Amino acid sequence: MASILTPAMEAAVGKDGEPQSALVERGAVERFAAAIGDANPAYPDVAPPTFLRSVGRAIPPLPDAETAPRALDGGSEWTYGEPARPGDVITFVTQMESLVEREGRMGPMLIATYLTRYTNQRGELAATQRNTVIRMPAL
Repeated sequence: MASILTPAMEAAVGKDGEPQSALVERGAVERFAAAIGDANPAYPDVAPPTFLRSVGRAIPPLPDAETAPRALDGGSEWTYGEPARPGDVITFVTQMESLVEREGRMGPMLIATYLTRYTNQRGELAATQRNTVIRMPAL
């Protein structure tokens, strides 16, 4: 098997990406709750837990991604803390926890696991998200 894992990819493991911030807006919370069909009376004073997925792109670009440009969502797991509320500024930072190369039915693939931490302006943890992304070379 020819490796698609590059030194730049390996060097990215364990490093935090650039922190990003987003303001939680009441209208955005209302639209999100309507889009998911959740009529919970707490909304829009509190954002639905899954709202944090909409505040910005949590997964940073993979170095040398052209060696494995096809990407599949391998799923995510969430742990929730303090709820997000309108007016909160949510800061999120993502770290690639691991990157493993495996041989699949269609050839080599990379399995990347990312951990994103979401905190509010008071430094309280709103959530953590663990994502798995499977990357493969072009066909």
